[in-house]
Amino acid sequence: MGRIIFYEDKNFKGRRYECDSDCSDFHTYLSRCNSIHVESGIWVVYEHPDYMGYQYVIKRGEYPEFVRWMGLNDRLSSCKMIHLTSGAQYKMQLYNKADFAGQSFEVTEDCPSTLERYRMREVHSCKVLNGYWVFYEHPNFRGRQYILEKGEYRKPVDWGAVCPTVQSFRRLTE
Repeated sequence: MGRIIFYEDKNFKGRRYECDSDCSDFHTYLSRCNSIHVESGIWVVYEHPDYMGYQYVIKRGEYPEFVRWMGLNDRLSSCKMIHLTSGAQYKMQLYNKADFAGQSFEVTEDCPSTLERYRMREVHSCKVLNGYWVFYEHPNFRGRQYILEKGEYRKPVDWGAVCPTVQSFRRLTE
């Protein structure tokens, strides 16, 4: 079980909303979200209802203002808990063209720069074979985040991106 508490104001003040399971729309309870306390679990929080919009991975700890979870603004509306398997393996295949075409790479470790490590400017499709992964828009795990679980992603829109701007990625671990 996990538990996350959202607060309207910075530093854990104002109205709050507590959650211990996935919630597709909590914005009716809070007009904004400026701080979060994660008591347990790993969560993905989303800017819009129904798990849409910008995504952020939030782990156990305190986030007194939205910039602490790399938030772009104080708007959050839905959340999902990630259920990691202990001792899970991590494996993914990356492709430099859509629909699993072009040059491919099999990865099992974090990568701070796809350009430096694989000479790949952008990821256009991928297959997540094991584990949860986080794609980042910029090198060194910065920018927009996209959380991927086991499955096939034929084009960037499949993981929620408008364009193929994945330039770093890491395994989602506890």
